[in-house]
Amino acid sequence: MRTDNIKSVYNHSKFSFKFNHLRKYKHLLFSNMDNFSEGDIEILKTQKKMIVMQTPLHGNLGDQAIAYAQKKFIEKYFKDYIYIEISYEEVMRRTKLLKKVINEKDIIFIHGGGNMGDLYLNEEFTRRYIIETFKYNKIITFPQTISFSSSTIGKKELEKTRRVYMSNPNLLLIARENKSFSLMKAQFGTDKVILTPDIVLSLDEKHTTHRQGILTCFRNDEEKVIDVNFKNEIISKLREKYKNLIESDTVVNREISTETREKELDTIWNKFKAAEVVLTDRLHGMIFCAITRTPCIVFNNYNHKIESSYNDWLKDLKYIKFINTNEMTSFEEVNKTIEELKSLHEKQLSHNNYLSDKFRPLIDYIETEELKVNQ
Repeated sequence: MRTDNIKSVYNHSKFSFKFNHLRKYKHLLFSNMDNFSEGDIEILKTQKKMIVMQTPLHGNLGDQAIAYAQKKFIEKYFKDYIYIEISYEEVMRRTKLLKKVINEKDIIFIHGGGNMGDLYLNEEFTRRYIIETFKYNKIITFPQTISFSSSTIGKKELEKTRRVYMSNPNLLLIARENKSFSLMKAQFGTDKVILTPDIVLSLDEKHTTHRQGILTCFRNDEEKVIDVNFKNEIISKLREKYKNLIESDTVVNREISTETREKELDTIWNKFKAAEVVLTDRLHGMIFCAITRTPCIVFNNYNHKIESSYNDWLKDLKYIKFINTNEMTSFEEVNKTIEELKSLHEKQLSHNNYLSDKFRPLIDYIETEELKVNQ
């Protein structure tokens, strides 16, 4: 487990701060601020803050990794800001308190991911609420995939989203692959959108353990594309061929708090680091392989986010292979790719942080973009 020198406010017995005490804290959770005194709130209002809203408490470790990477990104590049996190469940009921502590120099971020669209409408409703409510601060969505369906509902919801997003002159959208970048620019204008990789790709979790066996990480929800019979055939034959086969997932059936997030991520990352090859149809399954230098076969999902992310950012990595399930017809083809990946030398399992400069547009925007007056 890595250590973090930044102090967090988790102790409910320490709610009343004097100015010198408050300055020590660089990480605050709104759930721990209910009993702040009016003086504490006034002091906090004067501080420079970066506020990340809509972070998860659910067991999707891809989303949890995004939340972790967002915090690390802010701590790395913007050390003079207090980091405040507001979970998805807290957004609407904490608006009144947030308005008491926010000042015009503070920057609001919205949790990144792949939920900008009509598949996860509750997430989209909450994002619209934030963008409509806070028009006098910079608002930045961490890297997102946009995917509205062509159904009547999808078209109607896209128009609602477009209307809300366009009404806020201080909103910046970040697309995490080129297809979303093009779609966002077409809907919201070129001055509102930039392109970076998924924020988890700003992390580096190097492989440090002996590798043994195969790890599978397949999804069982609306986003899966791989035929269930083909998937079962792959797993069955892998079990026959390899002594060590571990079936896993990047989703766990329990709530994950900010206190347990790092431990949960370490657990799943250690599983990836210990595998010779991972087979997955999850975007963050592929991304976890990228940041842990783990050989990976990745299958496409229902929308463009995996294939586009692979082509835009990861296709040059020798240890990650993308497979279109419409073109892959036999286990023998899958196994051939597994053997190719297993034969890679350690030097081929490296990317030397080659994506680090791809986040520069976001850093530059935060440092240089002026706040616009809302019309």
